[in-house]
Amino acid sequence: MQSGGEIRIDPARLGRHPVGTDPHSAPLELVLPYTDTALARASLQRAALLSAGLLVSVTLVAVHVVPFPADFHCPSSEHAFLVNELMGLAAESPLPVSPQVVLARSRDEGFRYALPPESTVLVGTYRHLWRTGEERLARRLAADGHNVALLRFEPGKLSL
Repeated sequence: MQSGGEIRIDPARLGRHPVGTDPHSAPLELVLPYTDTALARASLQRAALLSAGLLVSVTLVAVHVVPFPADFHCPSSEHAFLVNELMGLAAESPLPVSPQVVLARSRDEGFRYALPPESTVLVGTYRHLWRTGEERLARRLAADGHNVALLRFEPGKLSL
């Protein structure tokens, strides 16, 4: 999964539009998994740069993991913090961003639930010698049939 931050899009896979809609007016829907605030901010900036001139909408998905023995609910303070974090990132972005918080037993399960089939997913990660959690997530999403682009950033140099 070597990628230099570019998006490779197969137009044939993006050509599926509901009957009666103009395929040229439908936005390219990107999904950005939220794993870290700085990575999400840098990934949103990179998505805006890469999609310049395109009609794009972004869904920023955060998964709140609830351990198994616990009841399946989220304390309001934790949920409010996560929602405020996503709303702040959405407000900073030049692209239209729809924040979404999902409660799940595991991060993988949450993203599998939240992502429509064959989604175009941008996963931001830090450049390291070892495989990061974001890279493992990108591999699992690609194995599930999603179109995944890995955006690598140098640690400490997240600005474009």
